[in-house]
Amino acid sequence: MKIFNTLSRKKEEFVPLTPGQVKMYVCGPTVYNLIHIGNARPMIVFDTVRRYFEYKGYDVQYVSNFTDVDDKIIKKAIEEGVNADTVSRRYIEECKKDMAAMNVKTATVHPQATQEISGMLDMIQTLIDNGHAYVAADGTVYFRTSSFKEYGKLSHKNLEDLQSGFREIKVTGEEGKEDPSDFVLWKPKKEGEPYWESPWCDGRPGWHIECSVMSKRYLGEQIDIHAGGEDLIFPHHENEIAQSECANGRSFATYWMHNAFLNIDNRKMSKSLGNFFTVREISEKYDLQVLRFFMLSAHYRSPLNFSAELMEASKNGLDRILTCVGKLKDLEANASEGAAVGEEEAGLGEAAKLKRKFEAAMEDDFNTADAVSAVFELVKLANSTADETSAKSYVVSLKATIQELCDVLGIITEKQAEVLDGDVEEMIAARQQARKDKNFALADEIRGKLLDMGIVLEDTREGVKWKRV
Repeated sequence: MKIFNTLSRKKEEFVPLTPGQVKMYVCGPTVYNLIHIGNARPMIVFDTVRRYFEYKGYDVQYVSNFTDVDDKIIKKAIEEGVNADTVSRRYIEECKKDMAAMNVKTATVHPQATQEISGMLDMIQTLIDNGHAYVAADGTVYFRTSSFKEYGKLSHKNLEDLQSGFREIKVTGEEGKEDPSDFVLWKPKKEGEPYWESPWCDGRPGWHIECSVMSKRYLGEQIDIHAGGEDLIFPHHENEIAQSECANGRSFATYWMHNAFLNIDNRKMSKSLGNFFTVREISEKYDLQVLRFFMLSAHYRSPLNFSAELMEASKNGLDRILTCVGKLKDLEANASEGAAVGEEEAGLGEAAKLKRKFEAAMEDDFNTADAVSAVFELVKLANSTADETSAKSYVVSLKATIQELCDVLGIITEKQAEVLDGDVEEMIAARQQARKDKNFALADEIRGKLLDMGIVLEDTREGVKWKRV
């Protein structure tokens, strides 16, 4: 299996730190609003990477965070006249609904920044103690970039050039920095903002430290894959490397994966341009399986253009697959028992070749575009060779192969078995009791189980409502 490593800028053979296991960290959204389709691309792409590893038999530990303390969250809270926690909790739940509708699997752990403050304080203190960080007069803690000789190795930026550039755009209020390229680990509180006590000042963490701490806590000091959008390469991921490697004394992630930007009508997605769509808005026009299929129609490192025409093409392509599976299901119900013979044996051989073609595409840096092409070839094979005279074993084999590969892509080809309404109501009642008992961990766990079952909850003034997705 080959993975393009942003660190080396080339494809490398995947060799896990521990045979049979994959430790993977994917940067999640900042929860101050509904997620947009740009957020959706890394969610879908790296969920598919995870699914393929699991298909190949790996035990995948998949961690993806929610940034729930941030300037944007605080601004939103002030506008609404509520506290920041109210905003972040609301949009974490909304994000989970959208992820479930896109068939993005629940992470092994979904940590939240505000619940990991003690770990951040510990790592920051370690960096101060070993000379990689310092405390300014106002209590701000900065990372000393010059202390890490490999700074810039991910983004392939030269530190001297960076320092020169930063000096040209020095930000007011950062006079406490030793060097303009140093970045914040901890900053003092401001009036009306959430804060935590620390040895340096009451305040809150900088953005970059949270992922270093959460990755270490849930996956260990070294991980196999760190992933996210290409906009995170610098400075976020660059700073994560500096913090983690200086604090832990060892390399951080073996492979760095980044998806390319999503454009809309061949222009960069932007609120100012008015070409900005949330996943929820798209769901009003399309089943989000169509959005997922669209996202996988291009290689994850290629810029992807979003347009109504391309979404319609994706809908039609997905319909071809689902129609084929439906046809095979009907044929299976009426087919006669018996082994495949003659042309059917040749068909099974061709299906096996196409399955290998699918795997070869996925193992070439997760080329989902070519993998989808292999699925379409399977559909063509099934449509041209399976009919009312086919042996049941032939029909079953074709259907199973198509469904197996679609499952790797996160494409649902058949509705899952219906969950009894009574069972759902019982789980909702248990969640309500957990909330009443202030056992929010159990309440979140029950909600997560319901999401996995395809049940989305909505807390309203009239009570809890639910629907299937």
